[in-house]
Amino acid sequence: MVGNIEVTSIELIKPSSPTPRASRDHKLSFLDQLSPSTLIPVLFYQNSSPCFDQAEISQHLKHSLSEILTKFYPLAGKINGNLSVDCDDLGALFIEARVRAHLSQAIQTTEDPNQFLPLEPYEALGKNDLPLAIKISFFECGGIAIGVCMSQKIADVLSCATFMNAWAATCRAKGDEIVQPDFKLGCRLFPPANSPISSIDFVSGEKKETLLTKRFVFDKKKLAALKKFASSVTSASSVKDPTLVEAVTAFILKHFILLTQAKENRKTNFLAFQAVNLRSRMNLPSDRLAFGNFPIATPALMAVSDTDDNDKEYCDDLVGHLRNATRIINNDYIKILQSGVPFLDILKAAGEQLGKEPMAYCFFTNLCSFPVYGVDYGFGKPISVRIKAPPIKNSVILMSTNSGDGIEAWITMVEDEMAMLPDELLSLATIDVSSFQAKLRSIFSMS
Repeated sequence: MVGNIEVTSIELIKPSSPTPRASRDHKLSFLDQLSPSTLIPVLFYQNSSPCFDQAEISQHLKHSLSEILTKFYPLAGKINGNLSVDCDDLGALFIEARVRAHLSQAIQTTEDPNQFLPLEPYEALGKNDLPLAIKISFFECGGIAIGVCMSQKIADVLSCATFMNAWAATCRAKGDEIVQPDFKLGCRLFPPANSPISSIDFVSGEKKETLLTKRFVFDKKKLAALKKFASSVTSASSVKDPTLVEAVTAFILKHFILLTQAKENRKTNFLAFQAVNLRSRMNLPSDRLAFGNFPIATPALMAVSDTDDNDKEYCDDLVGHLRNATRIINNDYIKILQSGVPFLDILKAAGEQLGKEPMAYCFFTNLCSFPVYGVDYGFGKPISVRIKAPPIKNSVILMSTNSGDGIEAWITMVEDEMAMLPDELLSLATIDVSSFQAKLRSIFSMS
């Protein structure tokens, strides 16, 4: 817990004008229906100043939120099971709090940001029908934390970032930067299933293990070295120029595999899931216009025979395995995905086949290109952005660093396994506290 946090107000912010009756029933797409009933938790640590009037900032944020909700009207409704959103203008939850601490203290405790979020995103599984909740926390130094929870039933992280940027542009009176998103595109491209289907839920199926999340920072120099190494081990494969994200993903995946081998004292099949954004694969007109769920997880299988102890490709050409897994998301694959329930039948059969062999899993989400560090409410861009990791073992969220020339990896593992990571990876575990404190001192004249 950072300091003493006092909630000073809780209210619902309604759209400034009513939603037209023709738009009151927002249908969920097939991909929406598959998405888990959790909340996307995003936390922005913002610069401000002690001389700013907190009441004035709060009022301005609420007023601009009310205005932007007229364009993003499903976010002010309530979710109706796994079928639709009732756009009844109920409003978005808005919580305001005061924190008797400095912003630098909050940044040092980034492993547990729950106190700055409006809701617990993963305990709210299936219980929360509000699409949007916001918490504004004012620190005594003048800093601000803006915590946003948006339902994954109607939005992916890119859609959440689109909303955040639109809200911030409204705060700055930059109406020309705001687009009107297409909320019906998802249903047109991925029609909802006629029969009831269940959401994909990785969270509730997890064993009750003690999980730990750490932030690993790959700076410009480390990224260059990783890319050079990845290029050398993939020279014989079809990947001639690995991307920085592929190099980091393969590096982390290698350590997951080696750690699993060490624990089980043998090689085992390994399945690495990567989230792929379908917007670019489907040549949609604009990422910002396509609001909803458009990612699909594609698995890269590292299969190995227990009798083959010399299978170097198992750990060497990981970039090749990862690249090949994303290549299957082509037009033919998307057409099958658009079939709805038949796609689920294929997925189920594949899962049953894979389940016949011992298998380890890991999950990668790449958010490096998402526009989160450009969100500016008029009092400065964020000095840190955090998307709270889900409580899933061996899950990784990749994000760009504040400077834009590095990559930070939020890795969640079983606590005792985290301690078993080799020094070459553990040495990267940092929260860059000193650099943040230096920035804050220059802004707030901290002693």
